[in-house]
Amino acid sequence: MKKKKIFGLATAVLASFLFLAGCGGEEAGGENGGGKKKVIKVAHYFAEDHPQNVALKEKFKTIVEEESNGELEVQLYPNSTLGAEKEFYDGVRNGTIEMGIPGLIMQADIPKMAAPEWPFLFKDFEHAKKVLNGPIGKELTADLESEHGVKPLAWSANGFRMFSSNQTIGSLADFDGLRLRMPNIPNYIKLGKLLGANVTPLPISEVFTAMEQKVVDGQDNPIATVRASGWYEVQSDILESKHMFSPNLYIINSNFWNGLTEEQQKIIEKASKEAADYEFELLEKSYEEDKKFLEDNGLKFTTPSGEFSAEMEEAAQPLYEKIYSEFEWAKDLADRIRAEAE
Repeated sequence: MKKKKIFGLATAVLASFLFLAGCGGEEAGGENGGGKKKVIKVAHYFAEDHPQNVALKEKFKTIVEEESNGELEVQLYPNSTLGAEKEFYDGVRNGTIEMGIPGLIMQADIPKMAAPEWPFLFKDFEHAKKVLNGPIGKELTADLESEHGVKPLAWSANGFRMFSSNQTIGSLADFDGLRLRMPNIPNYIKLGKLLGANVTPLPISEVFTAMEQKVVDGQDNPIATVRASGWYEVQSDILESKHMFSPNLYIINSNFWNGLTEEQQKIIEKASKEAADYEFELLEKSYEEDKKFLEDNGLKFTTPSGEFSAEMEEAAQPLYEKIYSEFEWAKDLADRIRAEAE
């Protein structure tokens, strides 16, 4: 009898423990988080003082935390803290990271997402903003949520890419044999090869060391990144090629998004758009300041002649021919994007 009483008491205690644990889980995961704060980790690969991170800190984080009355907390992870682009993008896809600001790494599975980075397509920032923030921008991201489980929130800018190197590039012939770091994305690699370079794909987090150790001779990125990442310490020249516009995209894990209240979703959408617009503004305004800073630190800028620019654009044409042959929608999309500049 005594054993039965002890067993019954133990069973009752265990049941009570499980009940209380269950109640605790409901409180943590219930509506509005059961009164508990939801944390939004935001990962990206830019340096802390890059306009991308500045906009996240001054606009996105501030708006979300203030307007949610403390229900949402934003934690920023710049400079590849949570992994290189592929790692943190996969983290957002599988839900271990709530938000990210990748480039167009998803284009391997969603071909239309490659279009903004087709070479010599955008004329200036206004052209890029008009396209990305309009119907074409929505068309490009239409399959992102169904294919990858991430919801697009807003387009932001990395900027117009240029070649920085340890030698002057003044003609197409100067690309011959140049060991050039490019992102591990087929269209980038193809463009570098068409220009005549020997392309080495590397994550952005490895670029400084590769240039410092002379594993590569150069790379391509907007000059804001050259400044913020300190690459001017291991380079001597920049070619103002503006060969490609490179956007970024605010994304959020779809399951996390669907677990938010409608009001919280509105706050995040608002904050994303305001931060992305602010980042565009900061990046565009910073160009001359960044250029002066880099020149003061010893970098020589080369503006390509009209003939040189035309030669680079002509060299890139086989890439367009390849894209047009693979995707029946591609030429129409490129024509519509170019038409927006008129």
